[in-house]
Amino acid sequence: MAADPDATLALLAEMARATDEKLRAAARQLAGRIVLDRVRTGPPRARGIGKLRNVPADRGGDLDLDASMPAVVDAKALRRPPHLGDLTARTWSRPELALCLLVDASGSMGGERLAAAALTAAACALRAPGEYAVLSFAREVSVLKAIDAPAAPQTVVDAILGLRGHGVTALATALRAATDELERSRASRRVVVLLSDCRATDDEDPIPVASRVPELVILAPAEGCEQAEDLAARTGARWAPMTGSSAAPAALLSLLDR
Repeated sequence: MAADPDATLALLAEMARATDEKLRAAARQLAGRIVLDRVRTGPPRARGIGKLRNVPADRGGDLDLDASMPAVVDAKALRRPPHLGDLTARTWSRPELALCLLVDASGSMGGERLAAAALTAAACALRAPGEYAVLSFAREVSVLKAIDAPAAPQTVVDAILGLRGHGVTALATALRAATDELERSRASRRVVVLLSDCRATDDEDPIPVASRVPELVILAPAEGCEQAEDLAARTGARWAPMTGSSAAPAALLSLLDR
């Protein structure tokens, strides 16, 4: 890992799909632990978590008895019941950020791309722990983690390490599925994170669908990223090339902060 993190992560990702059951289990456990450890390094990000805030009780929430006591005392002194708007309640604010990661599992899904996908998913879990989804796609879309389903990051990483590349790249279908997934989020900002070279190989043009995504960021392999750059330019998306799998978390956070 110290000498060549990209090669090491790619090797672990390949071993996580070994035919030997014991080797496969050991490699997945080790790969998942290393992925999460690497992503957790650095300052914590918690922008996806809603926070408790005080609101007038007539807006809903749970009554805060301590904060409401002055209004109760004043109302009692005036010999009237307290007005609901004078009382204080506590309620959860909306999360600031929701992410839906789209992992391209079409064609060749080798060790380096698997490692990059696992690291990106872990970064999404760190950045928006309460509101993130992970979908994989080829011709069809598979939900590895729904936006409203609780799942440990280790479980999501393990599911990604089990992906097999196959079939065509139905990019438009995948973008629609990601947008639909984010529609169920409560967050004020909703971002589709596309991990792909963006070479659609079905019959549908992805440009119209991508143009309707409220916020789209693209992480593409540095080798062969021309289609990703073109898609970003034509749809207003932000994108970044990845020089290696270990660069994926930093590239994602940079795109989200722009």
